[in-house]
Parts: sequence; C-alpha cells; structure tokens
Amino acid sequence: MALSTAYENNYLTEAEYLAAELVSEEKHEYIDGHVYAMTGASDDHNRITANILREFGNHLKGMPCEAFMSDIKVRLGKDYVYPDVLVDCRDASADKYFAQAPLLIVEVLSKSTRKTDLTTKLLRYINLPSLLEYVVIDQETTCVQILRKNKHWMSEFYFLGDKVNFEAIDLTINVEDIYDRVDNEDLREFRLANAPISTGDSTE
Repeated sequence: MALSTAYENNYLTEAEYLAAELVSEEKHEYIDGHVYAMTGASDDHNRITANILREFGNHLKGMPCEAFMSDIKVRLGKDYVYPDVLVDCRDASADKYFAQAPLLIVEVLSKSTRKTDLTTKLLRYINLPSLLEYVVIDQETTCVQILRKNKHWMSEFYFLGDKVNFEAIDLTINVEDIYDRVDNEDLREFRLANAPISTGDSTE
C-alpha cells in the first residue's frame, strides 16, 4: 500500500503507536519511530493483491497456515508494517492483530512504495526467523521477484509465460494469472501475441 508522508515528522513511542492504532479508523505503519498513514491503492494494485490472495486462500483451505490481506500487522523488531499479502501459521490463542510466524510475504510495488519495499522493508523482512520467501510484484511492468531463504537469500525473477513456484506453500501459479485483469504495456503485447488467430471462414 502507498504510504503518506503526512506523519513523517510525527514521532511516537512504540507503546503510543500501538495504543493509537487500536482505536484508529485508518491503518498506519510504524518505522523508526515515525508513523505513516496507509492511503488508497490503484485498481491494478488491488487486482494483483486480490488475485494472489484468492490463489493462496484456495490452495491453503483446510491447512494450518492461512493467507491474509493488508489488515494483519507484522512486528519487525520495534517496527510494524502491513504487508499486502502474507501467509501466517498461527494457533487459536494468537493475537488477532499480529502475524505470529509469517512464512511468505508479498508486496505489490507502486511509485510511492518501491524504494521502501526494496530497501527498508526488505532488510527487515529477511531478518524474520520464520520467513522463507519475500515476493515483490511490479504493477507497472510484468515482473515477479522472489527472494528465497536457503543458506543465503537468493532472488529469482519470473515474467509473462513463466510459472511461479511459491516453495514455502508448495504452490505454482502462471504469471499471467497473477496479473489477471491488470492492464499495462507488457500485458497488452502478451495478450495480442497469444490471441486466437481467426481463419476468416464462416458457415453459410
């Protein structure tokens, strides 16, 4: 989600942030003592997020882990963020407002969040002990990047025509399904190239 800089100079303690967030009508992220209001996202951003959530949710039905969309906080040391999509494994007694052990986190890039998602958040996410994959999806172009935790964090990139393997939850999705209904130049060219060829024949 896009971050507003309206609160950039508004410093709060961790306790003050958590108390205020419980009663706030808007969601806010908390990074290095500063509060950032979450603002609206584009229609394509929402389409990608909804596509991922639907695929994850259907796949995980009846399993211990569950997919959530942008309403569950992740604690990163003394920072708190709302990923676009996450897969968390929790028990019934878990705090209802926090992810307990996220295996997989997805962020959809926008112009206002690209730098934060690829620097500040990335560095914090990869230090989460439970996290196995950090997924970054570009909405302006058609590119899915997955950082996987093996002995070291390694990146893999996927493009139109590829299948994305989310190893953390044993799920494979076509890139074009992640971008279903999204409209950008890459997708227009891909759809044109893969459109059925009409023979021009007609039946009398």
